[in-house]
Amino acid sequence: MGSVKNTKITILGGGNIGMSIAAGLIKSGQWKASDLTITRVASQSLTDIVNMGINATHDNKKALKDADFVFLAVQPRQAVKVLEDIKEALDPKKHNIISVVTALSFADIEKVIGKGFSLTRIMPNTAISICESMTCMASNDTESEMFKKAQALVNHLGKTLIIEEKMMAAATVLASCGTAFMMRFIRAAAQGGIQVGFHASEAQYIVAQVAKGAACLLMENGLHPEQEIDKVTTPMGLTIKGLNEMEHNGLSSAVIKGIVHSYNEMEKIK
Repeated sequence: MGSVKNTKITILGGGNIGMSIAAGLIKSGQWKASDLTITRVASQSLTDIVNMGINATHDNKKALKDADFVFLAVQPRQAVKVLEDIKEALDPKKHNIISVVTALSFADIEKVIGKGFSLTRIMPNTAISICESMTCMASNDTESEMFKKAQALVNHLGKTLIIEEKMMAAATVLASCGTAFMMRFIRAAAQGGIQVGFHASEAQYIVAQVAKGAACLLMENGLHPEQEIDKVTTPMGLTIKGLNEMEHNGLSSAVIKGIVHSYNEMEKIK
């Protein structure tokens, strides 16, 4: 994969995910704020973007002029209109298009801008802002040099996994919504910590590090979660008693049902 350092990047859409991507790009050390351009609709202020040293404009076509990578990070209901607005300014030989728009397929994009473009769809989460995202990627041509450059870029922002486009809905639920699911578990565990005597800040600090450590064990050792659980559950011990109480109250079932429910709702959008 070729170097993507100091390439010019335009992010169409300065909302939560667009700004998170920008923050991650800068934090990675591969790009300066001045390498980035972010757009917003005319009714939205650009002041916070400019204060970060990032180029900002309300003109999507103007923002494409020097761009190597173009992130489409607008709301789904805005996507087609934005694509129609910029299609004449897009160059398939120059612009590497990366869409973060949920449920907007390659076919949907090509219907507006035409064929011949290297298109990548990604589903990151907000941890992309600190280069710790789990980002699932799909491409209309995984063998193209354009996609390899897109993958090299996203690799600077966390972990990546190449998937088929048909799996993007599932990736949305597991990788993107998953951040909120994990946060809710951390919050619940911290609340339990408060009840057994810790101050709120202490409980959250402990639980967050425990969650980080548990995740790192799986990533480093490559073991199944139950194998790691077996290491800390002794006969008649505290851990197994706590785990069993959680399971009796539906922990695993609730998590699985929540993920499947979100996926089913996602399928209704398509």
